[in-house]
Amino acid sequence: MAICFDKETKTFYLEGKSTTYAFFINNFGYAEHLYYGSKIHRDYLLFTRSGSTQTFQATLPGLDRQPGFNTYNAMSPEITFFGTGDYREATVHPKFETGDRLTQLHYHSHEILDEKPRISCMPSLDGGKTLVLHLYDEVKSFGADLYYTVYDDCDVIARRIVYINNSDSEIAIERAYSFAFALPTADYDMISLFGGWACERQLERTPLHHGVSSVDSKRGSSSASLNPFVAIVGKDTNETSGNAYGFNLIYSSSYVLKAERAVGGEVIVSGGINDFDFEWKLGAGETFETPEAVIAYSADGIGGMSRELHDAYRNHLINKKYAHAPRPILINNWEATYFKFTTEKLSAIADAVEGTGIDTLVLDDGWFGKREDDSSGLGDWVVNEQKLVGGLDAVINHVHSKGMKFGLWFEPEMISEDSDIFRAHPEYAIGVPDRKRCYSRHQFVMDLTNPEVRDYVVNSVNAIVRNHEIDYVKWDFNRNITEFFSLGLDAEYQSEFSHRYALGLYDICERIVNGNPDVFFEGCSGGGARFDPAILYYFPQIWASDDSDAEERTRIQYGTSLAYPLSAMSCHVSAVPNHQVNRITSFETRGNIAHLGATGYELDTTVFTDNDRAAVKAQIENYKKMERLVLDGDLYRLENPFESDYFAFAIVSKDKSQAHLTCYRSLGHCNPHAHRVVMQGLDKNKEYYIPELKIIVHGSTLMNVGLTVNFPKGDFQTKVYHFEEK
Repeated sequence: MAICFDKETKTFYLEGKSTTYAFFINNFGYAEHLYYGSKIHRDYLLFTRSGSTQTFQATLPGLDRQPGFNTYNAMSPEITFFGTGDYREATVHPKFETGDRLTQLHYHSHEILDEKPRISCMPSLDGGKTLVLHLYDEVKSFGADLYYTVYDDCDVIARRIVYINNSDSEIAIERAYSFAFALPTADYDMISLFGGWACERQLERTPLHHGVSSVDSKRGSSSASLNPFVAIVGKDTNETSGNAYGFNLIYSSSYVLKAERAVGGEVIVSGGINDFDFEWKLGAGETFETPEAVIAYSADGIGGMSRELHDAYRNHLINKKYAHAPRPILINNWEATYFKFTTEKLSAIADAVEGTGIDTLVLDDGWFGKREDDSSGLGDWVVNEQKLVGGLDAVINHVHSKGMKFGLWFEPEMISEDSDIFRAHPEYAIGVPDRKRCYSRHQFVMDLTNPEVRDYVVNSVNAIVRNHEIDYVKWDFNRNITEFFSLGLDAEYQSEFSHRYALGLYDICERIVNGNPDVFFEGCSGGGARFDPAILYYFPQIWASDDSDAEERTRIQYGTSLAYPLSAMSCHVSAVPNHQVNRITSFETRGNIAHLGATGYELDTTVFTDNDRAAVKAQIENYKKMERLVLDGDLYRLENPFESDYFAFAIVSKDKSQAHLTCYRSLGHCNPHAHRVVMQGLDKNKEYYIPELKIIVHGSTLMNVGLTVNFPKGDFQTKVYHFEEK
């Protein structure tokens, strides 16, 4: 990787693994984008500028000439601002003491840093070479520092902006996006991930129309409804070929991502903190840091883009202690018992899996306070010893005696109305005085903008984790914010609430998650409703969905994989009929789909037969054979379940010495046609042994001819193949 500045042309070349990102400072001091794509030479690129042929556009302030390149509206931006002739979506919208909202952010200076600075109070990628572009508005003493980081092991660029008030008066920031990025004229599609509870991250691809297309959340979390990810791809781009640009925010609160297509076809992508119900008071001398955006590029289609994001998150975001480490293979008691468990029942669940390879028991909701159902007890993080006779340690000691680890469920951000802590401190719950609160799952949200509330959460959770031998924590978040008000904020600061909640969340994660470095933490949010890169920074894996049905999971896991690595997805084998959709699928199918992620089990093991235990043991032994591929390998999506009855994932080791292929067919047919799956990602010159077929075949043959997959009869069937270099 390298960052170079050509003083003669004032062009910056940011070179990653196999990409170049180029922009220059034009004659007016404006940072103007030139190129982002496959690596090129450091040629003079100004000839690529298209300019504007339209007349009657506003010139730059004070410049009474023909428009052409003398109007902001004709320039491809690295940042945009309102009120000076550029009518595209503004990156920043400040309001000054006088009430005017104009600014011109022009080049002042730059730095090239050998090491990427951390964002204060927010997660971000780590990294090396970083360009800091200092822009300044001389009239208002308002500045913006644009950060760019490139990588030598993945084709992504990390971008963010720090806004600076160098004036003597307060500035109200009404919009503070993290980036603007210009794409050349072309026909594009936009890919997003929509969903809801138990149907998270469903893929949607639509033509990018003229005007503004956007995805956002106003929920105070990244949400299940729309993930903070979009891809902009060429009209003919597919999984294996064509230009694909991915945009992902490392942020967990209300956000927006926008793609604006102008009449001439050029596109500007921008986004960051949602400016709906947002204003930030920036005092004299203060700075405001935006969350980081990750921009990925691949000429190898949507699949190539995904692999770049996967490498970025595994190598530069997820906790290095766990990013490439084998994950716990757990049994969770939730679907086995729900709230109705005892010390004896939990001990029996652990006894039943001895020798199978399951190495962790996780005790889910219901172990604390007055918690017999979901209507009470949240926030009272005190062990319910009437339910757990002998206390929590009785269960923990029994589990540990079996050579297993012990995990515990928390929902630290929530509070029940029927709880001791609410009765003592009703102000800890988000709410507006004299208005009734909205309920969701019978619970309220803790006001994490309040330092006193954060201290209570941290101290009470840490007391349990540190006073007992806890190895694993499942951190849940089962509802979104509603009232968006804090008793701890003055009236003029209430529009800062959503962002302050995110900062509060990251603060308690620093103190609980990073404060207990030997405890493995898993994220959860009523399933997968808060599956975003910022959560991945703290939690190496996230429960992908409460819907554990194998058929439904093919789509959930396919959509999730567009941005997030397989190792980030918790995928469990659960009981049948499935508790969410009442579908019956084979144990083999459930295992084969669950193995495409961090695997585990949601079963009542106390009813296991010897055959059941043997089946679990065999499944885990098979998973262990492919575990390194799940943790480190390159994913190739071979068949799309959103488009047909088929689903296929291939995972290939980085050195291409081994691979794993999982094929799935939803519905069986009488007299079915032959179904062929063509591999990707292998070395065309290597020979591979396929033990399931007892044949040796060259990579070139497998990637051109493929395999004919003969599924068993019946619905919801899988076939698995392994490839070993000879």
